[in-house]
Amino acid sequence: MIRLNLSNRPEWLDLLPGLRVLVAPLTTALMVSARADPMIGGLSETSSQEDMALAMAKAVARRAVLEWEGVGDDEGNLVPVSPAGIDALLEIWPVFEAFQAQYVARGLMLDAEKNVSAPSPTGLSAGAMATARPAQAPAPTAPQD
Repeated sequence: MIRLNLSNRPEWLDLLPGLRVLVAPLTTALMVSARADPMIGGLSETSSQEDMALAMAKAVARRAVLEWEGVGDDEGNLVPVSPAGIDALLEIWPVFEAFQAQYVARGLMLDAEKNVSAPSPTGLSAGAMATARPAQAPAPTAPQD
C-alpha cells in the first residue's frame, strides 16, 4: 500500500545534534529536476556507485534545502544556505548519511512500496515449475468382438 502524505509544507530534519535543515516536500518534480542536474550528467560510465550516490544526494539537496540551522564558517559565523554550502555540508559523512536516511530514502521506499506486488526476477517466483500434471489419456484398447 502507498501511504500518501498530502502535506506540501516544508519540514525540519535533525541531521546531527545542533544541525537541522528545512526541506521542501520530496516530489516527483524535485527528483526529476535533480536527475537532470549537470553534475549527474557529467558523471562517466566508470563512476563508482558511491560517486553517483553523492552526486544525486547533492543535486537533491540543492533543490530541497530551504534553510538550515547550525552551519557556520571557519570563524563560527552562521552562513546562509547556498549551493556550494550544501555541497560542502554533504561532504561530511555523518551529514550525508543522515540526509540519505531521513530524506532521500523516503522516495526510494515509496518506489519500493509501489512495486510490492511485482514478482522478483531472481527470487523464488522466477522460473517456478508447474506442479500440476496434465491428465493422461487412457491407452487405446483393442476392439472387442
